[in-house]
Amino acid sequence: METVLVTGGCGLIGQHIVSGLLKKGFAVISLDKEENGYNDGKENYTFVQASITDKDAIGDLFEKNKIDILVHAACTVDNDLGPIVTDKEVKDSASVDKFIFRYAMTENVSKLVLLSTDQVYDFPKSREPIREDHELKISSNYAALKYASEKALISEMSHHKEVICCILRFSPVYTRTFTDNLMSRITDPRDGSLFVSGKGQYGFQLCCVHNLVDFILCFAKNAEDMSYAGIYNVSDKLLTTAADIISFMRENYSLGAVVQKSPKAAMSKLKGIFGGNKEEKTNYRYLDLAKLENNNMLDNTKAAKLTNFRWDLNNTK
Repeated sequence: METVLVTGGCGLIGQHIVSGLLKKGFAVISLDKEENGYNDGKENYTFVQASITDKDAIGDLFEKNKIDILVHAACTVDNDLGPIVTDKEVKDSASVDKFIFRYAMTENVSKLVLLSTDQVYDFPKSREPIREDHELKISSNYAALKYASEKALISEMSHHKEVICCILRFSPVYTRTFTDNLMSRITDPRDGSLFVSGKGQYGFQLCCVHNLVDFILCFAKNAEDMSYAGIYNVSDKLLTTAADIISFMRENYSLGAVVQKSPKAAMSKLKGIFGGNKEEKTNYRYLDLAKLENNNMLDNTKAAKLTNFRWDLNNTK
């Protein structure tokens, strides 16, 4: 039985990764600041309470356990960080990443999965699909945090070429019960009111948590050689429209009035309020109204060779 260490294993994303790995027959060690009870008591599950910045605890974990696979989900928005990502969190993450990657590879893990973000991409004005080799633009704190993590992993890989590593650039997540990233797409950042432009037939690239978990499970089970290593875009197959979000929220929750607004008019009112998009730099869920109807999609063709992205807003659980 292979053992997987999941950092941030009790967060929104981490708890589902852990649960899936246990169902697939792995032994799982979950590292987090506190246990949330989601997987507590399950067979082959071990919880270690420690901050991801506790290097002594991390070193102790690797030295006392044979870790076969590392899934580094810590320092992820909706997992360990809040929507506002501070400069300190960026620095703390960079320090931790270098340490944990070096320790993992020195202790001979066979596979390593890093959770990153699609925010590292320069989303074009055209509607061309964004592939893994697309141009990057690090314009937010969260993108800076995750890109630094990517670079730290790539640097360490150069000394340990036998470890099968993958970087997952995934879109903002949701489940049936976690809707923060859905609601931010229909919330005016100026006044917090709910709004829609036109009939809401413009879309956003999102990722059901269960699509992300399915990919990680398939990688853990099936990645047998270095041909599986690399960067993968992970997201839902199709864009989720504003109209879809409104319908979903009305069917499952109480949703207040949604006002019809022109994005250009709304954007003109925003000018100067956030002081040159300072809010966009730190706030993971900032909605840039100027890009509202771009309908940019991630090309997840590469990742789809490993798993079928079967979850969406209609069947999420």
